[in-house]
Amino acid sequence: QVQLVESGGGLVQAGGSLRLSCAASGRTFSSHAMAWFRQAPGKERDFVASINWIGSSTTYADSVKGRFTISRDNAKSTLYLQMNSLKPEDTAVYYCAASLLEATSRYNYKYWGQGTQVTVSS
Repeated sequence: QVQLVESGGGLVQAGGSLRLSCAASGRTFSSHAMAWFRQAPGKERDFVASINWIGSSTTYADSVKGRFTISRDNAKSTLYLQMNSLKPEDTAVYYCAASLLEATSRYNYKYWGQGTQVTVSS
C-alpha cells in the first residue's frame, strides 16, 4: 500500500510557475507508476501527466504539454509537477496517484493523495 500527500499549491498570477510535490510513504513507491490529475469545481477529475516506475517514460495531456514537467525521485519517494506559464484554466485541485502500471484514466489508479489547491489569477 502507498500513502500520498500533496503539497506546494497556492495562488499565482497567470504566466507564473509553481512546483507541486507528492510525498509517498510505504516500501513500494519505486514499484509504482505515478500520475497527476486535476479537478475543477463541477468538473470531472482529468489526467494531467504520468510517469513510469523508473522515470524513463512520461505522458502529458495536450493541454499542459510543453508547460508542465512530471518527475520523480525514488530515493526521496517523492513525485513532482513543475508547472510553468500557468493559465487561469489550470485552476483546480491537483491530486497525485499511484498505479502498478502507467495509465491515463483515473479509474486505473488505486492510491490517491488528498489534493492541493492551485489557483491562477488573471
